[in-house]
Parts: sequence; C-alpha cells; structure tokens
Amino acid sequence: MSSPSIRLRFPIVALAWLLAAPCAHAQVAREPPRATFDAMAQAASPQAIAEYRRKLAEYQEVRGAFEAEAGAYWNAVAEKRRGRNAKRRERAPITLDDYVLTQPPVYTGPRRPVNPEPEEGKPRPRKTIPVVADLLQAAQQHFQWTPQKPSSEIEFKRVYARYAAAAGLTREQAVRVYSFETGGNGNYDMQSGLRSGRAISTAIGYNQLLTTNSVELLAEMGPEFIRALTDRAAQFSGPQRKAMDYKLAVLKKMVAYARSVPDDWSAHEKLADTEQGWALHAMVLDIDVGPMLQTHKLLTSVLFARAKGYTRPLTAAELEMMNLTGDGTGLDMVTMPQAMREQVPTSNFFQRGGYERNPVASRHNTVAKLLAVTDSRMDSNSSLPGARDLAASF
Repeated sequence: MSSPSIRLRFPIVALAWLLAAPCAHAQVAREPPRATFDAMAQAASPQAIAEYRRKLAEYQEVRGAFEAEAGAYWNAVAEKRRGRNAKRRERAPITLDDYVLTQPPVYTGPRRPVNPEPEEGKPRPRKTIPVVADLLQAAQQHFQWTPQKPSSEIEFKRVYARYAAAAGLTREQAVRVYSFETGGNGNYDMQSGLRSGRAISTAIGYNQLLTTNSVELLAEMGPEFIRALTDRAAQFSGPQRKAMDYKLAVLKKMVAYARSVPDDWSAHEKLADTEQGWALHAMVLDIDVGPMLQTHKLLTSVLFARAKGYTRPLTAAELEMMNLTGDGTGLDMVTMPQAMREQVPTSNFFQRGGYERNPVASRHNTVAKLLAVTDSRMDSNSSLPGARDLAASF
C-alpha cells in the first residue's frame, strides 16, 4: 500500500528539508541537581516572578491570536485537499480554486518567556532511532542472519543499476534521485543525518529508505524478491549455494513477518518501530536484496503514476517529489500545469507540523520553486564522484 500522501521524509543530507528531533538512541534528559533548583528558587524574586507573569500573559495573547489565524489557514488547506481527492475520484478537472493560494501565516510575536521558578515534572524519554549497528544486531538476534556486504561500493552500484534498468527505471531518474538523496557521493549504507554515532532518521542508502519503507516493500513485493533470489541461488553451487539458500530462507521468514499485519502504512510503521522491524530494515544493506529494495522505492511511484493515467515519463525531480512526499501528494504536483505550479503554494501539500519544520518548503514556497530547487541540487550533485560512478554502472 502506498504511503500516505501527507507523509514527509525529506533528506537531511541533501537539504535538511525535514528537521526531526536530533536523537538516535533513547536518551532521558537528566534532571538538574537539587542545588540547582534551590538556587533558581532563591534567585526568583517577587519582582522577577511578576515580570515573568506579565510577559507570559502578553505572549499568550499574541500567540493565541496567531494560533486562531494559523488554525483557520491549515483547516482550509485540509478542506481543499479533501475536495481535490473527491474531484479525482469523480475524474473532475482540478483548478486553482481547489488550492489555498495564500501563504501560511508566520508567527512574529514574542517568544514564550522563561519561568524563573523551577517547574516540576519528569522529562520525556526520547524515541529510539536505530543506527546501522542496531539493525545488524537485530537481524542477528531475531533471524540469526547478517547481511552480505558488497565487495566494494562499485559492486553495489552495478547490481543496483542492473536491477533498476531491468525494472524500468532510467539512468537519469536513478542517478539524479541518488544525487539529491545522498548529496551525490553517498554509499549504500549511508544513514541520513548520522553524526557522532547518532541519527535523526532511519533513512538509509541511495534512495534513503525508512524502516517503514523496508517493511512495506517486503510485505508487498516479497514474493517477487523471493523469486529473484531463488533464480540467483540456482546459479551457485557448494558453499555459495548453501549461503544463498540460507539467505533465501531468512528472506522468506522476513516477508512472512512483514505480511503478518494489515497492508496499511500505519500497521507497517508500528511493526517497523520494533527490533524485528529493524531486522527487516537490515535487508537494505544486503548486496542481493538491497538493490531490489532501493529500486522498488522509486518504481512504486512510477507505477502509481502510470496506474493513475499519467503516461509521460516522470522527470527525476517529479519522481523525487513522489519519493519524498508520498505518491498521492507527489502526483498532485506532477500533474499540475506549469502556470498553476507558479501560483500554488507548497503548503497545500503539507501538514502544518511538517511545513513549519521545513525551511526549504517555506523558502521555495510555490510548486514551481520547489521543483526548481530540487532540479538545481540534482544538477550540482550529479557531477560528484558517486553520481558519476552510478551513471557509469548503467
């Protein structure tokens, strides 16, 4: 099942489009020592407390007015989106009137003041975001298996290019999306936003698959992956055949596990957030299965557009819009005439939280500008060594 149309996953490495909470492993913030609370309490004079309350009341009044305006705006965006979906079901034409044509309001008021008195309450634990080491450990623990690494980065690129071309992706689509997603020089095991051993996303590889992407693709494309791996195993004998047969057995177990929940993005997302789900995501690192997962992350968007009657080949930037924002939302932008692209704000394709955390979408605030900056980044990154190596692999 295609991911929801409003799901956003922008590549941190390429443009930092979606600024998620900067955490990788579950970390519980430590409470300040008791002495710190005592010092804060002593420093909080009656005058300081009174000033804080005055500023807080001012902030709440201004912020409240803004929230009312913003709430009305984003409700209108949601209502227009529902209207477009209904029109598409009825095969009715989409016009400018089906979009909100003004830009969203921006808060310019005072910041919330800092309370001079200590506030009680336990800090929230941060969500665990697995890194590659966690995926490998989960795969070994739950499936007694370790992904087969490529002998080199070039080997992975060649296997990916061969499979992608056979599946119907063009070299331009694959190379330019790779250039955008990885910055033009990423490796097969590159994780998005990885710094000092911590990650802000589970996105990995040439097309930056999330854990949920891997689970969903194994559930939906699993039988095809099994057939392809079965054919490959038949080419070997001896120890190599034994290793391939074992990998095939693991793949079958993983596919069965991915299909043990309803074919629904939310169900796949819930499964992906477990250690078993992490183990499934480890398949993206395997030299045989990884290229298939990377290919079908893009190919599902191509097939979705085709199934909706869009027969013109997708440009790499258009494919990226579908790859990043979800097929339904991406196709909404792709099928829009150029004249409308110049006028329709990008906010029409976001939920409020994703938009407000996305500086590029607000800076390049029309569909035309968003596609243009995507193309520009692809142009500049396509000349880097990793992109050139991938292009030469086709």
